[in-house]
Amino acid sequence: MFDRTHLLVVALALAGALAGLAAGVWLRPAPAPAARAPVEVVGRTRPALELPDPDGRPQSLARWDGKLVLLNFWASWCAPCVEEMPLLDRTQQRLAARGLQVVGIAADDAGATRAFLREHPVSYPVLVDDPVSARADDASNRFGNARDVLPYSVLIGRDGRILAQRYGNFSETSLEAWLQPHL
Repeated sequence: MFDRTHLLVVALALAGALAGLAAGVWLRPAPAPAARAPVEVVGRTRPALELPDPDGRPQSLARWDGKLVLLNFWASWCAPCVEEMPLLDRTQQRLAARGLQVVGIAADDAGATRAFLREHPVSYPVLVDDPVSARADDASNRFGNARDVLPYSVLIGRDGRILAQRYGNFSETSLEAWLQPHL
């Protein structure tokens, strides 16, 4: 019936199957971390926020209460962020008299932010939200950035309520359309 050769072939096939199964289990990619649920912040009162400016002086977002505030979360290493900064700067200058205040929040350390702003100055205030600091969460998450992407912008009304949130950079047309109903 079965000779030793057949028995050896069956044993090797079983060993190979078990080795393949073990390798499949061992090499299986780790499950993706559960995505955070989207955070809808529109309509809510803005969270309290105090962050340092690039020189380390603490600044409260309450400083701009009563204005239409465009919070723009960015980083010096983020090409779309850097690309939209001149547009935000021009918009700040053009619409300041109508109550608009752009506030940049850099996801960089203070040194990198200062160096970047020396090369690319803007007329609006910039605060620093150092991602390596000891704080448990970053400011963009508190303002609804569930995707952890940059740039991320939030529009805060004069009454302190969040009017809109946006992922990605603006074109001149999209920024104008986003702001116009609230000016």
